[in-house]
Amino acid sequence: MQSSTSNREIRLASRPVGMPTPDDFALAETPLRQPAEGELLVRNLWMSVDPYMRGQMIDQKSYVTPFQVGEALYGRAVGVVVESRHKDFAPGDHVFHMLGWRDYAVGSWEGFEKIDVGQAPAQAYLGVLGAPGLTAYTGLFRIAELKDGDSVFVSAAAGAVGSVACQLAKAHGCRVIGSAGSDEKCAWLRDVAGVDAVINYRACGDLNAALAAAAPDGLDVYFDNVGGDHLEAALNQMKVFGRIALCGMIGGYNDVAPAPGPSNLMLAISRSLKLQGFVVRHHMDLRPRFREETGALIRAGKMHVQETVEHGLENAPAAFLKLFTGDNTGKMLVKLG
Repeated sequence: MQSSTSNREIRLASRPVGMPTPDDFALAETPLRQPAEGELLVRNLWMSVDPYMRGQMIDQKSYVTPFQVGEALYGRAVGVVVESRHKDFAPGDHVFHMLGWRDYAVGSWEGFEKIDVGQAPAQAYLGVLGAPGLTAYTGLFRIAELKDGDSVFVSAAAGAVGSVACQLAKAHGCRVIGSAGSDEKCAWLRDVAGVDAVINYRACGDLNAALAAAAPDGLDVYFDNVGGDHLEAALNQMKVFGRIALCGMIGGYNDVAPAPGPSNLMLAISRSLKLQGFVVRHHMDLRPRFREETGALIRAGKMHVQETVEHGLENAPAAFLKLFTGDNTGKMLVKLG
């Protein structure tokens, strides 16, 4: 058991080339710094690992600052205040912040946000009520301009973002098709999330043919989490004036060389398609509306949450690697507390 005078953290040991490996991470122990005036000391309970972090491991200009070799990683986490040097926070308060990948977080009070664990479990603010949920909401309603009754295809539909996107679309009377990489994930999408048609992209043989069979009348909306062959298949099935929300392209995150683009992108012209990428941090104004609607769905039993949990800070790298092998269903979390 770690003492309260030391703090463990996960550092980037080397920049991955292709698929990351455990050797790209290092567990280190440092003295636990006490909070100065205006700062909080927080014991982390849960931390998130997310696909976007793969881009931070590359030394390149992006919408997020790259991780530095030899330094601690950081990301979304929730914890409980142990010591407060600011009047608006008290020991015992639960907070959200961006100082994950360590057992304890110390920082300015401005970097912490109180969360209501009476409304939902603390880890929900890393998943369905956090950035993944808001990403799904933004992609559907602001970017894809979802209309009640639309035909919607969601790739990586059993993931943290995709599973919320599917259920939000269903709540608006849409016909939803989801892709996932195992029969177990497809069963959860169909039997629990209520998805109308599911495609196991690893077993279907021909993704384009499988999607054509699942959407014989075409697609109004495609929520893209994968890119590559999924984007190409979706383009073939889009209706005229269809809308595509480009959320992520995890299929190419570990490519050493850029993969060729879709061979059928010209369909975007002939069918007057809208394709728009987005980053959720540019749409934080939607958060109150998102939490109100999603919270109501949770309370009504119409939003189901699936989580995959690794235990212990030392297993955070393993949890991260599983994002790229499909070994998680729903939100991938690390339980620290």
